[in-house]
Amino acid sequence: MTRETVVFLPGLLCDRAVWEPQLAALSGRYDCVVADYGATDSLRTMAEAALQSAPPRFSLVGHSMGGRVALEVMRNAPQRVAGLALLDTGYQARPEGEAGEAEAGQRHRLLDVALSQGMRAMGREWVPGMVHPERLRDRMLIESILEMIGRKTPGIFAAQVLALLTRPSAEAVLRAIRCPTLIVCGREDSWSPLSRHEEMARLTPGARLAVIEQSGHMVTLEQPQAVTAALQAWLAAGD
Repeated sequence: MTRETVVFLPGLLCDRAVWEPQLAALSGRYDCVVADYGATDSLRTMAEAALQSAPPRFSLVGHSMGGRVALEVMRNAPQRVAGLALLDTGYQARPEGEAGEAEAGQRHRLLDVALSQGMRAMGREWVPGMVHPERLRDRMLIESILEMIGRKTPGIFAAQVLALLTRPSAEAVLRAIRCPTLIVCGREDSWSPLSRHEEMARLTPGARLAVIEQSGHMVTLEQPQAVTAALQAWLAAGD
């Protein structure tokens, strides 16, 4: 009997390590594939890379930037996706005017730190806004995130920053989704707030929203058991 495949899409500067708790729990029942975007610099080409490594039909899980990549998969190949899970992500294009310029300035400032001081130095500035404040004292958690960031290069960071700054709106994609959809958000996510995920759930037909308590943006590592339970329930519902 052929096992179902679940494709995992990492977020900005993340790799399979961000999914390790979920991979450990789910790999006994599902074939788990973690996409690698290489040095691609657009969400569309990231989605193409993910599709090339995936079987004809699969369930799709995306975190942060990976959620936006998942929406590009849904834009271009919705017939291949049996179910969709979007974690701590977004769907809107970069805003025009001052808000959009502020976002670009913030991202480019971090890129300058990465270029001048290294990826881990940039990570030390970036991580405090990515996790629940109480988890900043968790040395193992913070070090695991810094190690993951350190495995990337400033060139990859620059490519992913460009991809995010040139992201398209995916509102029409959300409205067109017809597969079982789970939307997950850490309650204290200050980067991709809960209000945005509530909007996404309203836009997506039949979507279920799961709020993960005591978690910021890095929800798969901050509250791995809660995230895994939500994914297991979503996958079982689609069986």
